[in-house]
Amino acid sequence: MRELSLHILDIARNSIEAGATALQVSIVEHQDTDALELIVRDNGRGMDEDSLRHATDAFYTTRETRKVGLGLPLLKATCERCEGALDIRSKPGEGTEVRATMRLTHLDRPPLGDMGKVVQALACEAERTSLRYRHQTNGKRFEIDTRDLQKELGNVPVTDPRVLCWLAEFVRNGILSTGSKA
Repeated sequence: MRELSLHILDIARNSIEAGATALQVSIVEHQDTDALELIVRDNGRGMDEDSLRHATDAFYTTRETRKVGLGLPLLKATCERCEGALDIRSKPGEGTEVRATMRLTHLDRPPLGDMGKVVQALACEAERTSLRYRHQTNGKRFEIDTRDLQKELGNVPVTDPRVLCWLAEFVRNGILSTGSKA
């Protein structure tokens, strides 16, 4: 995948398909130590030890609609190519955490991409899955939670097209306000 945001979207969509009702996406830039962390945490079904052991194997998938699952294997390869690692922790009935780390300024690191569009796409699922997005750069933080947003909106749903358009731009501007280099 050409952008890290597409990896995040893929992992988050898997979380929703695994029954997650709460999803947390965090991007943490440590510019002082030249590190980038991408963290996706959910409260979905979780994985048993066998599934967890094979999660980064492209030819292992629990899906019945296709025979391969390339999302996590490709992300793992990207992390390793950029002097980082992929860590997946999961327990059945408790959910999953995917943590990708890499060198922020590595020449081969893909750009972060349009996280505004990713948050917008995930907010379309707001009626069944809440989303908390956080972007942090050296102590400056931008955060948005669809549950808090829904409280502010009252009777207007987060999934209203006007809200979704606003949300994408709001997230982009929030990320810029942190001084992001990703």
